[in-house]
Amino acid sequence: MASSIFKLVLISSIILCTTLQAYAYTHALRKARKHVNFHHEKAKDAVMYSYNKHINGFAALLEEEEASEIAKKPNVISVFLSKEYKMHTTRSWDFLGMEKYGGFPAESAWLKGKFGDDTIIANFDSGVWPEHESFSDNGYGPVPSKWRGNGVCQIDHFGNQTFCNRKLIGARVFSEGYESKYGKLDPLNRTARDFVGHGTHTLSTAAGNFAPGATIFGNGNGTAKGGSPRARVAAYKVCWSTNDAGRCHEADILQAFDYAIHDGVDVISASLGGSNPYIEAFFTDGVSIGAFHAVVSNIVVVCSAGNDGPAPRTVTNVAPWSITVAASTIDRDFLTNISLDNKHHLKGASLNRGLPSRKLYPLVHAVNVRLPNATAQDSRLCKPGTLDPTKIRGNILVCVRRDGTTSIAQGYEAAEAGAVGIFVVNGQKTGNTLLAEPHPIPAASLDANQDEDIDEGEWFGKGGSDKNNSRQLAAYMTVARTYLGIKPAPIMAGFSSRGPSAVQALILKPDITAPGVNILAAYSLATGPSNLPSDGRRVPFNVQQGTSMSCPHVAGVVGLLKTFHPDWSPAAIKSAIMTTATTLDNSNLPIRDAFDKLATPFDYGSGHIRPNLAMEPGLVYDMRTRDYLNFICAHDHNQYLLKYFNRSSYTCPKSYSIENLNYPSITVANRGMNPINVTRTVTNVGTATSKYVVSANVSDGFNVFVRPSSLTFKTIGEKKSFRVIFLATSAPSHGFPVFGNLSWTDGKHTVTSPIVVL
Repeated sequence: MASSIFKLVLISSIILCTTLQAYAYTHALRKARKHVNFHHEKAKDAVMYSYNKHINGFAALLEEEEASEIAKKPNVISVFLSKEYKMHTTRSWDFLGMEKYGGFPAESAWLKGKFGDDTIIANFDSGVWPEHESFSDNGYGPVPSKWRGNGVCQIDHFGNQTFCNRKLIGARVFSEGYESKYGKLDPLNRTARDFVGHGTHTLSTAAGNFAPGATIFGNGNGTAKGGSPRARVAAYKVCWSTNDAGRCHEADILQAFDYAIHDGVDVISASLGGSNPYIEAFFTDGVSIGAFHAVVSNIVVVCSAGNDGPAPRTVTNVAPWSITVAASTIDRDFLTNISLDNKHHLKGASLNRGLPSRKLYPLVHAVNVRLPNATAQDSRLCKPGTLDPTKIRGNILVCVRRDGTTSIAQGYEAAEAGAVGIFVVNGQKTGNTLLAEPHPIPAASLDANQDEDIDEGEWFGKGGSDKNNSRQLAAYMTVARTYLGIKPAPIMAGFSSRGPSAVQALILKPDITAPGVNILAAYSLATGPSNLPSDGRRVPFNVQQGTSMSCPHVAGVVGLLKTFHPDWSPAAIKSAIMTTATTLDNSNLPIRDAFDKLATPFDYGSGHIRPNLAMEPGLVYDMRTRDYLNFICAHDHNQYLLKYFNRSSYTCPKSYSIENLNYPSITVANRGMNPINVTRTVTNVGTATSKYVVSANVSDGFNVFVRPSSLTFKTIGEKKSFRVIFLATSAPSHGFPVFGNLSWTDGKHTVTSPIVVL
C-alpha cells in the first residue's frame, strides 16, 4: 500500500495533503467529503482542516490512490502535496526618513498615517512573546469593532485570554500539517507562544510599540519600534521548530489565511515561503491561493522574497496580488576593529564583547585543523565532525560562510572545539554583505575582498599563513561598536532572492526592497539569541537578517497607508509603495549589490522603499478582482480554475495579454524587430486639477514612446490610459534583458515604473 500523504484538494475549492497531504478546492466541504471514502474507518479521520470561511476546500491525509481518484472528480480543481516552507529596529526607520534626531519631520509617514492607529496587522510566523513591552497595551483604547476574532488567545494551552490585550488582540495556532509529518506536539508547546524568536522579531518590526532602551550586548542603543507602532496586532502561529529550523506547512498556512480573513485583519505579513524547488505555480501554492482570497477581501498581503540569492530566478511568493519584498542594508553597522600582526587592519561585522585578554591570538584555518576523515571542502565550512579540537583550543578559528544568512552554527562548532573566537569569511554567494550575529564566542564577519591576507584563496590555499606563506598569522579584535551614517546604503544583500520569476517572468518580482540586514527588534525570552539549545543567554532584543526582516518593514508601511487611505485597494497601496521607490543610495548613486555591481530590477524590483513619499504618490495603478481573473485566464488558459478563484461564472476575454495587466512595473517579451505595445491606466489620487508629463527610456537597443505624452486631470479619482510603444533600434539579443524606467511628473509628484525587456 502506498504511504499516506497530506494533500490539499481544490474542488471549486481546495484539498491539501501532507505525507502525502492533498489540497482540494471545493464549492463546499460537504461536496468535497463525498470524494473521500468515509465508509472506510481510516478515512473518517482523513480531513484535517476544513477551509470553509473564505477559502473552500480541505486538507486531508490520503493514500496516493485516493488522491488520484479525487483529482479525477468533476468538481475538483486541483489536488497537490502540502509542502513545507521556511521562515524567510532601532535605526531602520531613521534611515527610511520617518524619524530624524529623535523627532518626526513634517513629511513623516508616521504623522500622516497616525502611526498606524487601529489598523490590524496579522503576522504568519512562529508566534509571539506576549509579555514584551513592544506589545503592551498601555495607552490603547478599545479593540476596533471590525475585529471578529474576539476571545481567541491561544498563548497557552488553556486559552488564557489574559495574555492578549488591546494591542495584541488575538493569537491562533495552526499545527495539524506540521504534526502530520513530525508527530504530535506536547500540549504545553502547542500554543502561540514564540519559542524561537522569529515571530516576535518580525511582528515587532511591523507594528511594535516604541520601546526605549533597545540594545543587544551594548550595540544599537536606542528606541525600537515598528512601522505602524499604534496598530493592533494578531499572531497566527504556522511555523514550528524542528531542531534549528522553522517548519511552516502549507495546510497550516492556508487555514491561517482563512481565519485571518474571517477575523477582519487589514494587513497580513508573511515572512515565509518556499525555495528551490518549491517555486510553484500560482494554483498549487498555498500562499498564493490564500493571498488571492485575502486581497479580494481588501486585505494587503506582504511576503518575503526568499533568501536563496544571488542566483537568478530564485524569488518566491511571486503572485501579482502580493507584495514581494527583497532585502538590503541600512546605514548602520556593528563593527569590530581587527589588527593582524603583519600591521594590517580590518573591520568586521560583530556583536562581540571582546576576547578574553588584550593580546594577539593565533589564527588557525579550518582546512588545516581538520580531522583525518574530513574533506577540505567540508572543514573549510566548519561542518560538524570535521574539526580537531586539539589544534583549535585557545586560538581564533577561520571558516568560510556556508550558504544562507547565518553562520551561528559555525560559531557553535568553533566554541565546542575550544576556540576563543571565530572569523567567518564570506563565500562567493555572500559578497560584501557583513552580518552581525550573536555568536556564542567573539566573532567577526569578514568580506574576503577587503584584504589580500584575509582572502579566502590565500588563507585556505596556502596553509593558513600570510600571503608569503612564511608564518602563521595572529590577530586581535576589539569590542564591537555601533557606526551610523554608513555609505553607501542601501546595498542589495547577497542572500536576497533574485528575479525574474520562474513562474511568470512577465510580472517583475521582487516588487520592492527594504531593510533586511542587521535588524534589531524584539525577541523571545524562551530561547537564546543564537537559537542554539546550548545558549543560556536571554535578550529582550536581537539582531537578525533576511527577507524575513524586510517583509515586516513593508507591512508596517502598508499599515500607515491603510490608516491614511482607508478606501484604497490593496493594488493602490502596492502601487504607491512601488512608484515612489528610489534606485539611488545615500550617496545619490545607483544602488549596487553585494558584489559591487550595479543592481537591477531583478534585485530590487522598483527600488528601495520611501514611506514618506508613498503616502502621497500622485497617481496609482489600481487593479480589482477582474484584473486578476484576466491574468489567470492569460497565464493558465483554464476557464475551470476561475470557478474556484471567483466562486461564480466568469468568461475569459478572447484576447488578453499579461503584459497589459495594470501592474506598477512594465515587463515585455522581446519580439525582435517587431514593435511592442502595452497599455496602462493611472488613477489620480493627488491634486484634483493637475497635468502630468512623461519621460521614458531603456538602457540599450530600444526607443520608447508613450502616447499620449501628457495626462490632464480635473478631479480626484479620474482615470487616464496610455500606451507604451517599444521599437528595436537593432536586432535585440535574446537572453540579455534590457532595463529602463517610465516616469510621470506634475512637478510635485513623480510616479516611476521600472521597465524590463526580456
